[in-house]
Amino acid sequence: MRWDDQDLQDLLRWRQHGTVRRSQLLALGGTTDDVARFLRRRELSPVHPGVYVDHTGPLTTKQREWCAVHVHWPASLTGLSALPDPPRGVVHVAIDERRTVRRIAGIVAHRTAGLDARTDWLKDPPRIALAHALIDVMSTSREDRAFELLTRAVNTRETWPQQLRDTLASRARVRQRAVLLGLIDDVESGACSVLERGYLHAVERRHGLPTGERQRRFENQRGRGYRDVVYRAFGLIVELDGRAFHNSVPAWNAAYDRDLDAAVDDVTRTARISYSQVFGSATAPCQTAARIGVLLQRGGWSGTPLRCPDCPATRSGGAGA
Repeated sequence: MRWDDQDLQDLLRWRQHGTVRRSQLLALGGTTDDVARFLRRRELSPVHPGVYVDHTGPLTTKQREWCAVHVHWPASLTGLSALPDPPRGVVHVAIDERRTVRRIAGIVAHRTAGLDARTDWLKDPPRIALAHALIDVMSTSREDRAFELLTRAVNTRETWPQQLRDTLASRARVRQRAVLLGLIDDVESGACSVLERGYLHAVERRHGLPTGERQRRFENQRGRGYRDVVYRAFGLIVELDGRAFHNSVPAWNAAYDRDLDAAVDDVTRTARISYSQVFGSATAPCQTAARIGVLLQRGGWSGTPLRCPDCPATRSGGAGA
C-alpha cells in the first residue's frame, strides 16, 4: 500500500479526522510492513495500541474522540462525551455488554445493553443517540445539573421532549424516572434555564401566583426576541437574568432597551430577577413572590400570594398575608 492510496486518504481526510486503526489499514489491502513503513516515516504516529494519527502534534478533540472509539472498536461515544459541548478530558465510550476491555488512560469504557440499537453509527464519530445518552447522564446527576444538560440538548433541536419521554418509556430501568419526567415537562412548558425553572417552582407555583406565559415571542422595530415570563392580563413581564448576563455591559444596555420598548409598545412593566432573588437563601423566593404579588395586584390581580413553609412568620403582607 502506498501512502497516497486514494481510499486511505479519503478515510483519513474526509471521514475520520486523520485517525485510523490497524484493522482498517489491513482491510484496505495494507500489510504489516506497510504499517511499519508509515510509522517509520512518521506518516502515521501511534496514539493507542493499533490506533494512529497522521501527524506528530497534539490531538484535536475530534481526534481524541475517534481514537477512543478506535481502540475499543466496535464502540461509540456515550455519556457526557455524546452530549452537546462535551467537557474536555476523559472520553466515555460504550461497548457491548458482553465485552471486557483493558483500561486505557483517558478513556472510560461502559458496557452497554443494546449497543447497536442505541448507536448512530453514521455520526462523526459514532455515538449513542442523544436521547439515550442524555437520560443516562441526567439519571445520575443532581436535579439542577440534569436540567441544565436537558435544556442545552433540547436547544440543539437534535432531541425534543416527546422523544425523551418515548425513550424513557422504552427503558426498563432508569434512576429518578419521575424526576426526569418532571424536568421534561418543565422544559416543554417554556422554562429554559435553571433560573427559569427555579422561578417557576419556588416563586410562582409554590406561592400560588398566576401562571405566566413563558418564552413569549415579540417583534418590534429593534428586532425579534422572547420574553421569559409574561403576565399579560396584569401588565407585567418578568425577565430572568443568569450570571453570565451580568458580566456584559452591552447585554445590560440591550435589556434596558427591551424593557423600555415593552413599556411603550405593550404598556407593561418589567421586573428583572437574578439568581440571588431565587436561590440566595431559603426565604429569597418567598420575598420575591411577595414583591411580584404586589406588582400583579397593581395590575388588577385579585389574589394574594400563598405562604409556603419557608415564608417568614412575621411577614404582615404579600406572601405572608
